[in-house]
Amino acid sequence: MQVYRYEENPLVTPAHVRPHRDDFEVIGAFNAGIAKYKDEIIMLLRVAERPISDDNNIVKAPVYRPDKNALDILDFRLDDPAYDFSDPRVIRRRGDTTGFEYLTSLSYLRIARSRDGRRFVIDDEPFIYPSNELEIFGVEDPRITQIGDTYYIYFSAASPVGVGEALVSTTDFKSYEHHGMIFPPENKDVVIFPEKINGKYYALHRPVPKSKGAPEIWMAESPDLIHWGNHRHLLGLREDKWDSGRIGAGAVPIKTERGWLEFYHGASKDQRYCMGAVLLDLNDPTRIIARSDAPILEPEADYEKEGFFGNVVFSCGALVEGDVVKMYYGVSDTSMACAELSLNEILESLTYD
Repeated sequence: MQVYRYEENPLVTPAHVRPHRDDFEVIGAFNAGIAKYKDEIIMLLRVAERPISDDNNIVKAPVYRPDKNALDILDFRLDDPAYDFSDPRVIRRRGDTTGFEYLTSLSYLRIARSRDGRRFVIDDEPFIYPSNELEIFGVEDPRITQIGDTYYIYFSAASPVGVGEALVSTTDFKSYEHHGMIFPPENKDVVIFPEKINGKYYALHRPVPKSKGAPEIWMAESPDLIHWGNHRHLLGLREDKWDSGRIGAGAVPIKTERGWLEFYHGASKDQRYCMGAVLLDLNDPTRIIARSDAPILEPEADYEKEGFFGNVVFSCGALVEGDVVKMYYGVSDTSMACAELSLNEILESLTYD
């Protein structure tokens, strides 16, 4: 399959983003939701910032406090035997079996705008910032579904009680209404279909079972985008393939003559993240028509293989113009890139039942 990566890649890097606070540094601008709004392409970036530490022996953890509408910055000494610092993204209590951990950065959502889809201007201020007790560790990995004139933005909300999926809506990308958490912890990688199907809204989501089961893709339905039920397992892992470790929905499903085309990410057991596709029935999206045997996009360029968390391509949004699919994707948990693929080639590459 032919993949055309933009010469300008990576399109947005941490160096392009001014920190929201002078005492923080931007370490990631990635996993952006994508939408067309008037004559602009909106890239809703996940911006990860961490407090700057002047002492190499101290790691800081930012925590949003809704009662203060402000951040607390907690200090942890690297030589403190009570904590595990082996993963630079988190601070864990040794011996803690509850899964509790602090994050070493705080993520929020900031808008980047473009007329040509290649050169982006980044807003000075955050668009969506943590605002309640379910978001105190940050908001991450947004997707955007347009239904009529309303853009529904949903994202992972992280707190000590877990990671769930929250929903807001906007009509102008200037202000928004917060609708609360629509999928409780532990859940993420939600994508909402862009129209009703047989009178119902549908969404893909990815619960993370703690006892039995695996991180796989499920389907849910709703009458109003707020209340979701009739949950069904949809897509599972495949042993000895590129998606053997975990999978999750990526871009908002694309309506084609053959069915709903969903780009999803899959990680191998050694944490190499690729993008593949699955085709779902137009009238019954719980029915799988075809699926990728091999990835349609995988880490090959240096900026995809090297970064904060290397060997990762991770798309939260794609645009289709005729036969051209413009897949915007996060690379190495660090930056944003774009690649163009042929819609017809993708459909022909799938393995049909």
